[in-house]
Amino acid sequence: MIRKAKISDVKFIHSLVNHYAEKDLMLPRSLNNLYDNIRDYYVLELDGKVAGCVALNIVWDDLAEVKALAVDESVKGQGWGKKLIEECLREAKELGIKKVFALTLIKDFFNKLGFKTIQKRRLPQKIWGECIHCIKFPDECNEIAVMYEFNGDVPHGASAK
Repeated sequence: MIRKAKISDVKFIHSLVNHYAEKDLMLPRSLNNLYDNIRDYYVLELDGKVAGCVALNIVWDDLAEVKALAVDESVKGQGWGKKLIEECLREAKELGIKKVFALTLIKDFFNKLGFKTIQKRRLPQKIWGECIHCIKFPDECNEIAVMYEFNGDVPHGASAK
């Protein structure tokens, strides 16, 4: 089941995200950051445990970012990452957001969901607020920018509420 995150999920999200951050696959998140932004998060709950997460962060009136996508290794390859992204796209559409982007190391995953690879310079400077705290910024950053632009339809099997 995919649902909005609760305060009680923060420590599980923290553990999951930082597991991948230790492998240099995503940025780490502090507990403080997660508590500050918990309303942005969705979690995948399986058998009463958090097994995945994603956040949808509103950047501007027509732009949002998908971030912190992580799925527990025990359930990888089962389509849960796709379902988490689809839930973010559903919410973005419901809010009237026209474009959703992500910075990723795995562009093919996002391309299969309808995201197009774009130049990072197309993104507003506001998004670099988090990047400047990264040890890879700016010269060693290997993240790729991808963008989903709505064409009026609900994305890839995501259901409108």
